[in-house]
Amino acid sequence: MELSDRTLGDWLEYWAAETPEKEYIVYSDRNLRFTWSGFNRRVDNMAKGLLSIGVTPGSHVGIWAQNVPDWLTFLYACAKLGAVAVTVNTSYKEHELAFVLENSDMHTLCITDGVSGSDYVDMVYSLVPELKTTQRGHVKSDRFTALKNVVYIGQEKHRGMYNTAEILLLGSTRDDRDYDDVKNSVRCHDIVNMQYTSGTTGFPKGVMLSHHNIANNGYLTGEHMKFSRDDKLCVCVPLFHCFGVVLATMNCLTHGCTQVMVEKFDPLVTLASIHKERCTALYGVPTMFIAELNHPMFAMFDMRSLRTGIMAGALCPIELMRQVNEKMFMDITSVYGLTETSPGMTQTRIDDPFDIRCTTVGRSFEFTDVAVLDPATGARCPDGVQGEMCCRGYNVMKGYYKNPDATAEAIDRNGFLHSGDLGVRDPDGNFRITGRIKDLIIRGGENISPREIEEFLYHMPGVKDVQIVAIASPRYGEDVAAFIIRNATADITSEDVKDFCKGKIARHKIPRYVFFVDEYPLTGSGKIQKFKLREMAAELCVRHGIEIV
Repeated sequence: MELSDRTLGDWLEYWAAETPEKEYIVYSDRNLRFTWSGFNRRVDNMAKGLLSIGVTPGSHVGIWAQNVPDWLTFLYACAKLGAVAVTVNTSYKEHELAFVLENSDMHTLCITDGVSGSDYVDMVYSLVPELKTTQRGHVKSDRFTALKNVVYIGQEKHRGMYNTAEILLLGSTRDDRDYDDVKNSVRCHDIVNMQYTSGTTGFPKGVMLSHHNIANNGYLTGEHMKFSRDDKLCVCVPLFHCFGVVLATMNCLTHGCTQVMVEKFDPLVTLASIHKERCTALYGVPTMFIAELNHPMFAMFDMRSLRTGIMAGALCPIELMRQVNEKMFMDITSVYGLTETSPGMTQTRIDDPFDIRCTTVGRSFEFTDVAVLDPATGARCPDGVQGEMCCRGYNVMKGYYKNPDATAEAIDRNGFLHSGDLGVRDPDGNFRITGRIKDLIIRGGENISPREIEEFLYHMPGVKDVQIVAIASPRYGEDVAAFIIRNATADITSEDVKDFCKGKIARHKIPRYVFFVDEYPLTGSGKIQKFKLREMAAELCVRHGIEIV
């Protein structure tokens, strides 16, 4: 086992030559199928088309879409051009999109119609009204000065935007010579993907990941499950997240196996895809597996082709893992990490005993140094002693985009990336996550910054002060609770708070639980004790008969 220096484009072309007629991407629900060679040709045309509208090495290209068929086409087209694919959370609302557009210096934004409750086309027109009066490819936005193009992923035409058919047509008529020169200049340590992840201080930060980071992390993830080119992975997790674009897509890319896609998670479509395509592996967060197992039509589908997969993104209940093992025939593994580590730091192996796979997050990835460090001294903790989970190696990000201070805070002088999570290592080298140093909320695999929601709610009339904390949730692992001190004359209610948030911030960030208090618990030095607020949230739910879901 060794690390590879191939770029994403190199890997794609390798399999297009090695297994040209083998299926690479399948949408079973619409019987859409791409072979490795056919998909590679589509990527080349898309890349040349993007080159024709001014995308060059280093350009930032946003992909704001669910798992639509051309999501991966744009990813690999960027990879072949040396451009950076900026993955945009499908739940984002207008002000979140505005932040990413500006912060990432986005050159081209690729969008679909949107998702339920969010019209992407309308939001883009609202932020970039110049589109309606400017020729395509010549956008000059007063607010987003780097933005030059918007591409609609689909056949429909929208004023000021290209569509994918036009980009592909431009590419099919372009000479290969300059494209080949650009493609041959791409190196494995170039940045290929930028993902925005919530930290504990305000808005998300752009995590810069290289071909070397994500291709090798995907490869090793697959090795831990004994993947081969004969496997078929059902991908129902979102591609904008590391779970989808790295652990799933890069695994398939480096092992030459088939990627069976589900555009938007639906337990019935997922079960039907596994049954029809005879999938051998499945990924998901716990809530996805719960939805599949409890679907009234579950028994109608044959799951016996499954053999392995990953459950991650939140605490994985032991009973759920047992049911997945017994009813879905999967030797499930768990991956622990964060976007900044591409994302895998540790993983259980398919041949680990069941109790190890249920109660730990496994051993460190090869070619990485995962250490439990004393938060006070930075020294390594002995086995069995709690400290901060830290990692250094090939998988550590290149840094946060335009944020050297935050990068220096995350990566210490010894090269260790600090996770903010507490854990312990046992004598066999398996790690357990025991808590968190940072205030980050992880809801169903989504990282949520309490600070970001607090800053948003400070703008609500009637709110004097607000604190956001996590509350334990049996469904999502954690959920969002708000503690609000009202202005003296305000009579706002919890429903008012939720209504204020609706349509303005992503749905998963809206506080499910809202409590009004007169003061916060403080330390002797006057700092708010958030751990006490977390305890209060659970107590108040019990006292007022509020069901925690």
